[in-house]
Amino acid sequence: MPAYGKPHTCGQHGVALTGGMNEARRKAMTVGGCPGASADSAPAFTSGAGIWRAGVRRAIRAACGPGPWKRGPVLAAVALLLGLLMLLHAEIPNGFGNLGSLVETFLPWLGLFVPLLLAGALWRRSTSAVVALLLPVVAWLHLFGGVLGDKSHQGGDLTVAEQNVDAGNRDPAGTARKLAASGADVLALVELTRQATGTYERALAPAYPYHTVQGTVGLWSRLPLSDTHPIDIMDYGPLAATKSADQEMVSNRALRTTVATAHGALTVYVAHLGSVRVNPRAGFWTASRDIGVRALGKAVTADASRRVVLLGDLNGTTYDRAFAPLTSHLRSAQDAAGDGFGFTWPAAFPVARIDQILVRGVQPNSSWVLPANGSDHLPVEAGITW
Repeated sequence: MPAYGKPHTCGQHGVALTGGMNEARRKAMTVGGCPGASADSAPAFTSGAGIWRAGVRRAIRAACGPGPWKRGPVLAAVALLLGLLMLLHAEIPNGFGNLGSLVETFLPWLGLFVPLLLAGALWRRSTSAVVALLLPVVAWLHLFGGVLGDKSHQGGDLTVAEQNVDAGNRDPAGTARKLAASGADVLALVELTRQATGTYERALAPAYPYHTVQGTVGLWSRLPLSDTHPIDIMDYGPLAATKSADQEMVSNRALRTTVATAHGALTVYVAHLGSVRVNPRAGFWTASRDIGVRALGKAVTADASRRVVLLGDLNGTTYDRAFAPLTSHLRSAQDAAGDGFGFTWPAAFPVARIDQILVRGVQPNSSWVLPANGSDHLPVEAGITW
Protein backbone atom coordinates (compact mmCIF):
# COMPACT_ATOMS: atom_id res chain seq x y z
CA MET A 1 0.00 0.00 0.00
CA PRO A 2 1.23 3.47 -0.76
CA ALA A 3 2.44 5.33 2.20
CA TYR A 4 0.76 8.62 2.85
CA GLY A 5 2.44 11.29 4.94
CA LYS A 6 0.76 13.59 7.38
CA PRO A 7 -0.89 16.66 5.92
CA HIS A 8 1.47 19.58 5.76
CA THR A 9 0.76 22.52 8.02
CA CYS A 10 0.66 26.04 6.69
CA GLY A 11 4.20 26.58 7.86
CA GLN A 12 5.35 23.39 6.23
CA HIS A 13 3.70 24.49 2.99
CA GLY A 14 5.69 27.66 3.27
CA VAL A 15 8.89 25.69 3.59
CA ALA A 16 7.97 23.31 0.80
CA LEU A 17 6.93 26.06 -1.59
CA THR A 18 9.58 28.59 -0.91
CA GLY A 19 12.49 26.26 -0.56
CA GLY A 20 15.61 28.31 -0.65
CA MET A 21 13.91 31.68 -0.85
CA ASN A 22 15.36 34.27 1.44
CA GLU A 23 13.40 35.62 4.37
CA ALA A 24 12.43 38.93 2.70
CA ARG A 25 10.88 37.23 -0.31
CA ARG A 26 8.96 34.79 1.88
CA LYS A 27 7.48 37.66 3.90
CA ALA A 28 6.48 39.42 0.74
CA MET A 29 4.64 36.32 -0.47
CA THR A 30 2.91 35.45 2.78
CA VAL A 31 0.34 36.99 5.03
CA GLY A 32 -0.12 35.47 8.45
CA GLY A 33 2.58 32.93 7.49
CA CYS A 34 0.61 31.44 4.55
CA PRO A 35 2.03 31.74 1.04
CA GLY A 36 -0.11 33.23 -1.63
CA ALA A 37 -2.45 34.97 0.84
CA SER A 38 -3.16 38.64 0.17
CA ALA A 39 -3.97 41.61 2.37
CA ASP A 40 -7.55 41.53 1.14
CA SER A 41 -7.94 37.91 2.21
CA ALA A 42 -6.33 38.45 5.62
CA PRO A 43 -8.49 38.77 8.69
CA ALA A 44 -9.44 42.41 9.47
CA PHE A 45 -7.18 42.71 12.48
CA THR A 46 -6.16 46.30 11.60
CA SER A 47 -7.80 48.81 13.95
CA GLY A 48 -9.53 52.06 12.89
CA ALA A 49 -6.75 54.07 14.53
CA GLY A 50 -4.19 52.21 12.42
CA ILE A 51 -6.05 53.02 9.23
CA TRP A 52 -6.25 56.69 10.25
CA ARG A 53 -2.53 56.83 11.00
CA ALA A 54 -1.75 55.23 7.68
CA GLY A 55 -3.89 57.81 5.91
CA VAL A 56 -2.11 60.64 7.72
CA ARG A 57 1.27 59.23 6.78
CA ARG A 58 0.24 59.01 3.12
CA ALA A 59 -1.03 62.62 3.22
CA ILE A 60 2.22 63.84 4.80
CA ARG A 61 4.30 61.97 2.23
CA ALA A 62 2.19 63.45 -0.56
CA ALA A 63 2.52 66.99 0.84
CA CYS A 64 6.25 66.66 1.41
CA GLY A 65 6.94 65.40 -2.05
CA PRO A 66 8.30 67.73 -4.70
CA GLY A 67 5.07 67.82 -6.71
CA PRO A 68 2.75 69.84 -4.37
CA TRP A 69 5.45 72.43 -3.76
CA LYS A 70 5.95 72.96 -7.47
CA ARG A 71 2.26 73.30 -8.28
CA GLY A 72 0.50 76.67 -8.34
CA PRO A 73 3.44 79.09 -8.48
CA VAL A 74 1.17 81.87 -9.76
CA LEU A 75 -1.28 81.36 -6.87
CA ALA A 76 1.60 81.47 -4.38
CA ALA A 77 2.97 84.66 -5.94
CA VAL A 78 -0.44 86.37 -5.88
CA ALA A 79 -0.92 85.38 -2.22
CA LEU A 80 2.44 86.90 -1.28
CA LEU A 81 1.67 90.09 -3.21
CA LEU A 82 -1.70 90.37 -1.46
CA GLY A 83 -0.04 90.10 1.94
CA LEU A 84 2.58 92.68 1.04
CA LEU A 85 -0.14 95.01 -0.28
CA MET A 86 -1.87 94.90 3.09
CA LEU A 87 1.30 95.32 5.13
CA LEU A 88 2.79 98.07 2.96
CA HIS A 89 -0.36 99.94 1.95
CA ALA A 90 1.02 103.16 3.43
CA GLU A 91 3.91 102.97 0.94
CA ILE A 92 1.65 102.97 -2.12
CA PRO A 93 2.13 106.43 -3.68
CA ASN A 94 -0.73 108.82 -4.28
CA GLY A 95 1.04 110.42 -7.21
CA PHE A 96 -0.78 108.28 -9.75
CA GLY A 97 -4.54 108.79 -9.44
CA ASN A 98 -4.51 108.76 -5.62
CA LEU A 99 -4.01 105.01 -5.79
CA GLY A 100 -2.83 104.81 -2.18
CA SER A 101 -5.97 106.47 -0.83
CA LEU A 102 -8.18 104.31 -3.04
CA VAL A 103 -6.59 101.10 -1.74
CA GLU A 104 -6.87 102.28 1.87
CA THR A 105 -10.53 103.24 1.45
CA PHE A 106 -11.43 99.63 0.70
CA LEU A 107 -8.56 97.98 2.56
CA PRO A 108 -10.71 95.59 4.67
CA TRP A 109 -12.22 94.09 1.51
CA LEU A 110 -8.84 92.78 0.37
CA GLY A 111 -9.44 89.94 2.81
CA LEU A 112 -12.06 88.52 0.43
CA PHE A 113 -9.27 87.38 -1.88
CA VAL A 114 -7.96 84.96 0.77
CA PRO A 115 -10.77 82.34 0.52
CA LEU A 116 -10.72 82.65 -3.28
CA LEU A 117 -6.99 81.96 -3.38
CA LEU A 118 -7.38 79.15 -0.85
CA ALA A 119 -9.98 77.47 -3.02
CA GLY A 120 -7.62 77.70 -5.99
CA ALA A 121 -4.73 76.31 -3.94
CA LEU A 122 -6.77 73.32 -2.78
CA TRP A 123 -8.02 72.66 -6.29
CA ARG A 124 -4.44 72.73 -7.59
CA ARG A 125 -3.23 70.79 -4.53
CA SER A 126 -0.53 73.39 -4.14
CA THR A 127 1.26 73.27 -0.79
CA SER A 128 3.30 76.34 -1.65
CA ALA A 129 0.17 78.45 -2.30
CA VAL A 130 -1.44 77.34 0.97
CA VAL A 131 1.68 78.27 2.92
CA ALA A 132 1.97 81.60 1.08
CA LEU A 133 -1.59 82.47 2.12
CA LEU A 134 -0.45 82.67 5.72
CA LEU A 135 1.04 86.10 4.96
CA PRO A 136 -2.23 87.86 3.91
CA VAL A 137 -4.14 86.10 6.70
CA VAL A 138 -1.71 87.34 9.35
CA ALA A 139 -1.60 90.81 7.75
CA TRP A 140 -5.40 91.14 7.68
CA LEU A 141 -5.75 89.98 11.29
CA HIS A 142 -3.02 92.40 12.33
CA LEU A 143 -4.89 95.30 10.70
CA PHE A 144 -8.50 94.40 11.47
CA GLY A 145 -8.59 91.58 13.98
CA GLY A 146 -9.42 93.99 16.79
CA VAL A 147 -12.37 95.41 14.85
CA LEU A 148 -14.27 92.13 14.83
CA GLY A 149 -15.00 91.93 18.55
CA ASP A 150 -17.66 93.88 20.42
CA LYS A 151 -15.87 96.61 22.38
CA SER A 152 -18.96 98.37 23.71
CA HIS A 153 -19.87 98.54 27.38
CA GLN A 154 -22.70 99.87 29.46
CA GLY A 155 -23.06 103.50 30.50
CA GLY A 156 -22.78 106.84 28.81
CA ASP A 157 -23.52 110.43 29.76
CA LEU A 158 -24.62 111.57 26.31
CA THR A 159 -25.77 109.96 23.05
CA VAL A 160 -24.79 111.60 19.77
CA ALA A 161 -25.92 110.68 16.26
CA GLU A 162 -25.28 111.73 12.67
CA GLN A 163 -26.75 111.09 9.24
CA ASN A 164 -26.47 112.28 5.69
CA VAL A 165 -30.21 112.52 5.04
CA ASP A 166 -29.82 112.59 1.22
CA ALA A 167 -30.83 115.60 -0.83
CA GLY A 168 -33.02 113.33 -2.93
CA ASN A 169 -34.84 111.81 0.07
CA ARG A 170 -38.50 111.34 -0.89
CA ASP A 171 -39.76 111.12 2.70
CA PRO A 172 -37.83 113.55 4.92
CA ALA A 173 -40.64 113.58 7.50
CA GLY A 174 -40.41 109.79 7.87
CA THR A 175 -36.64 109.97 8.17
CA ALA A 176 -36.95 112.66 10.85
CA ARG A 177 -39.44 110.60 12.88
CA LYS A 178 -37.14 107.58 12.89
CA LEU A 179 -34.16 109.69 13.90
CA ALA A 180 -36.11 111.29 16.76
CA ALA A 181 -37.01 107.80 17.96
CA SER A 182 -33.33 106.84 18.16
CA GLY A 183 -33.02 108.52 21.55
CA ALA A 184 -30.01 110.64 20.62
CA ASP A 185 -29.41 113.72 22.77
CA VAL A 186 -27.52 115.49 20.00
CA LEU A 187 -28.36 114.86 16.34
CA ALA A 188 -26.37 116.12 13.35
CA LEU A 189 -27.85 116.15 9.85
CA VAL A 190 -25.99 116.91 6.63
CA GLU A 191 -27.01 117.37 3.00
CA LEU A 192 -30.02 119.46 3.98
CA THR A 193 -31.82 121.19 1.13
CA ARG A 194 -33.83 124.39 1.33
CA GLN A 195 -36.99 122.48 0.49
CA ALA A 196 -36.51 119.79 3.15
CA THR A 197 -35.02 121.85 6.00
CA GLY A 198 -38.42 123.11 7.16
CA THR A 199 -39.76 119.56 7.24
CA TYR A 200 -36.92 118.41 9.48
CA GLU A 201 -37.34 121.43 11.75
CA ARG A 202 -41.05 120.77 12.26
CA ALA A 203 -40.69 117.01 12.71
CA LEU A 204 -37.79 117.23 15.16
CA ALA A 205 -39.01 120.21 17.20
CA PRO A 206 -40.95 118.17 19.81
CA ALA A 207 -37.89 116.09 20.72
CA TYR A 208 -35.21 118.73 20.20
CA PRO A 209 -36.00 122.23 21.48
CA TYR A 210 -32.61 123.60 20.39
CA HIS A 211 -31.23 123.54 16.87
CA THR A 212 -29.12 125.41 14.37
CA VAL A 213 -28.85 125.15 10.58
CA GLN A 214 -25.84 126.61 8.81
CA GLY A 215 -26.22 126.18 5.06
CA THR A 216 -26.58 122.46 4.31
CA VAL A 217 -25.68 121.15 7.78
CA GLY A 218 -27.60 121.34 11.05
CA LEU A 219 -27.55 120.22 14.67
CA TRP A 220 -30.56 119.39 16.85
CA SER A 221 -30.15 119.09 20.61
CA ARG A 222 -32.08 118.40 23.80
CA LEU A 223 -29.57 120.70 25.52
CA PRO A 224 -28.86 124.42 24.97
CA LEU A 225 -26.51 125.51 22.18
CA SER A 226 -24.23 128.54 22.08
CA ASP A 227 -21.30 130.09 20.24
CA THR A 228 -22.48 128.72 16.89
CA HIS A 229 -20.83 129.68 13.62
CA PRO A 230 -20.16 128.20 10.18
CA ILE A 231 -16.79 126.90 9.03
CA ASP A 232 -15.75 127.29 5.41
CA ILE A 233 -14.36 123.97 4.25
CA MET A 234 -15.11 124.33 0.54
CA ASP A 235 -13.29 127.56 -0.33
CA TYR A 236 -10.48 127.16 2.14
CA GLY A 237 -7.48 129.12 0.92
CA PRO A 238 -7.20 131.97 -1.61
CA LEU A 239 -10.69 131.39 -3.06
CA ALA A 240 -12.34 132.11 0.28
CA ALA A 241 -11.99 135.88 -0.19
CA THR A 242 -13.77 135.86 -3.55
CA LYS A 243 -17.23 134.95 -2.24
CA SER A 244 -19.68 137.01 -0.22
CA ALA A 245 -21.01 135.84 3.15
CA ASP A 246 -24.44 135.14 1.63
CA GLN A 247 -22.93 133.01 -1.10
CA GLU A 248 -20.87 131.08 1.41
CA MET A 249 -23.85 130.40 3.68
CA VAL A 250 -25.98 128.86 0.92
CA SER A 251 -23.39 126.19 0.24
CA ASN A 252 -21.87 126.01 3.73
CA ARG A 253 -21.02 122.46 4.75
CA ALA A 254 -19.64 122.71 8.29
CA LEU A 255 -20.39 124.34 11.64
CA ARG A 256 -19.09 124.58 15.17
CA THR A 257 -21.22 124.96 18.28
CA THR A 258 -21.12 124.37 22.03
CA VAL A 259 -23.55 122.07 23.84
CA ALA A 260 -24.20 122.82 27.52
CA THR A 261 -24.27 119.51 29.39
CA ALA A 262 -24.53 118.65 33.08
CA HIS A 263 -20.85 117.69 32.98
CA GLY A 264 -19.62 120.84 31.27
CA ALA A 265 -19.32 122.30 27.80
CA LEU A 266 -18.97 120.01 24.79
CA THR A 267 -17.70 121.43 21.50
CA VAL A 268 -19.42 119.85 18.51
CA TYR A 269 -18.38 120.09 14.87
CA VAL A 270 -20.73 119.04 12.08
CA ALA A 271 -19.28 118.58 8.60
CA HIS A 272 -20.06 117.30 5.15
CA LEU A 273 -16.83 117.07 3.20
CA GLY A 274 -16.66 117.27 -0.58
CA SER A 275 -17.55 114.30 -2.72
CA VAL A 276 -15.02 111.93 -4.27
CA ARG A 277 -15.11 110.34 -7.72
CA VAL A 278 -13.40 107.47 -9.51
CA ASN A 279 -12.86 107.95 -13.24
CA PRO A 280 -10.35 106.66 -15.82
CA ARG A 281 -8.65 110.02 -16.38
CA ALA A 282 -8.29 111.38 -12.84
CA GLY A 283 -8.27 108.10 -10.96
CA PHE A 284 -9.54 108.58 -7.40
CA TRP A 285 -10.45 112.29 -7.42
CA THR A 286 -10.50 113.70 -3.87
CA ALA A 287 -9.38 117.33 -4.28
CA SER A 288 -12.53 118.92 -2.87
CA ARG A 289 -12.68 116.54 0.06
CA ASP A 290 -9.01 116.92 0.91
CA ILE A 291 -9.34 120.71 0.99
CA GLY A 292 -12.08 120.27 3.57
CA VAL A 293 -9.99 117.83 5.59
CA ARG A 294 -7.18 120.35 5.87
CA ALA A 295 -9.52 123.21 6.78
CA LEU A 296 -11.38 121.15 9.37
CA GLY A 297 -8.15 119.74 10.75
CA LYS A 298 -6.78 123.24 11.18
CA ALA A 299 -9.91 124.34 13.05
CA VAL A 300 -9.90 121.31 15.37
CA THR A 301 -6.18 121.61 16.05
CA ALA A 302 -6.52 125.29 16.98
CA ASP A 303 -9.59 124.66 19.17
CA ALA A 304 -8.67 124.91 22.84
CA SER A 305 -11.77 123.01 24.00
CA ARG A 306 -11.06 120.04 26.22
CA ARG A 307 -13.95 117.95 24.89
CA VAL A 308 -14.64 117.81 21.16
CA VAL A 309 -16.94 115.67 19.01
CA LEU A 310 -16.95 115.72 15.21
CA LEU A 311 -20.09 114.40 13.52
CA GLY A 312 -20.26 114.18 9.76
CA ASP A 313 -20.19 112.57 6.38
CA LEU A 314 -16.49 112.77 5.62
CA ASN A 315 -16.72 110.95 2.29
CA GLY A 316 -13.86 108.67 3.27
CA THR A 317 -12.75 106.08 5.78
CA THR A 318 -10.35 106.68 8.63
CA TYR A 319 -7.94 104.19 7.05
CA ASP A 320 -7.25 106.74 4.30
CA ARG A 321 -4.00 108.64 4.92
CA ALA A 322 -5.69 111.84 3.70
CA PHE A 323 -7.50 112.09 7.06
CA ALA A 324 -4.32 112.35 9.09
CA PRO A 325 -5.02 116.05 9.93
CA LEU A 326 -8.15 114.82 11.76
CA THR A 327 -7.23 111.34 12.99
CA SER A 328 -4.02 112.60 14.55
CA HIS A 329 -6.13 114.70 16.95
CA LEU A 330 -9.40 112.75 17.14
CA ARG A 331 -10.22 109.08 17.48
CA SER A 332 -13.05 107.06 16.02
CA ALA A 333 -15.86 106.06 18.37
CA GLN A 334 -16.46 102.97 16.21
CA ASP A 335 -12.85 101.83 16.49
CA ALA A 336 -12.85 102.43 20.24
CA ALA A 337 -16.25 101.07 21.24
CA GLY A 338 -18.00 99.58 18.22
CA ASP A 339 -18.81 96.08 17.03
CA GLY A 340 -17.45 95.37 13.56
CA PHE A 341 -16.65 97.82 10.79
CA GLY A 342 -19.90 99.80 11.01
CA PHE A 343 -20.21 100.39 7.26
CA THR A 344 -22.72 103.13 6.35
CA TRP A 345 -22.70 103.62 2.58
CA PRO A 346 -24.52 102.85 0.40
CA ALA A 347 -27.49 102.02 2.60
CA ALA A 348 -28.67 99.18 0.33
CA PHE A 349 -25.35 97.33 0.63
CA PRO A 350 -22.80 99.19 2.80
CA VAL A 351 -19.18 98.74 1.77
CA ALA A 352 -17.48 101.64 3.58
CA ARG A 353 -17.86 103.69 6.74
CA ILE A 354 -17.77 107.26 5.48
CA ASP A 355 -20.07 108.69 8.19
CA GLN A 356 -17.98 109.28 11.26
CA ILE A 357 -18.14 110.10 14.96
CA LEU A 358 -14.69 111.28 16.06
CA VAL A 359 -13.94 112.42 19.61
CA ARG A 360 -11.35 114.04 21.83
CA GLY A 361 -11.43 114.41 25.60
CA VAL A 362 -14.42 112.09 26.09
CA GLN A 363 -14.66 108.31 26.32
CA PRO A 364 -16.78 106.38 23.79
CA ASN A 365 -18.82 103.71 25.58
CA SER A 366 -20.57 102.27 22.56
CA SER A 367 -21.00 102.87 18.84
CA TRP A 368 -23.47 101.39 16.41
CA VAL A 369 -25.22 101.83 13.07
CA LEU A 370 -28.97 102.49 12.92
CA PRO A 371 -31.32 100.86 10.37
CA ALA A 372 -32.04 102.40 6.99
CA ASN A 373 -34.66 105.17 7.07
CA GLY A 374 -35.03 106.47 3.52
CA SER A 375 -31.58 107.98 2.93
CA ASP A 376 -28.78 106.50 0.87
CA HIS A 377 -26.59 106.62 4.02
CA LEU A 378 -27.15 104.73 7.25
CA PRO A 379 -27.22 106.81 10.46
CA VAL A 380 -24.53 106.33 13.10
CA GLU A 381 -24.84 106.72 16.86
CA ALA A 382 -22.54 106.56 19.87
CA GLY A 383 -22.68 106.85 23.62
CA ILE A 384 -19.95 108.92 25.27
CA THR A 385 -18.97 109.62 28.85
CA TRP A 386 -16.80 112.16 30.60
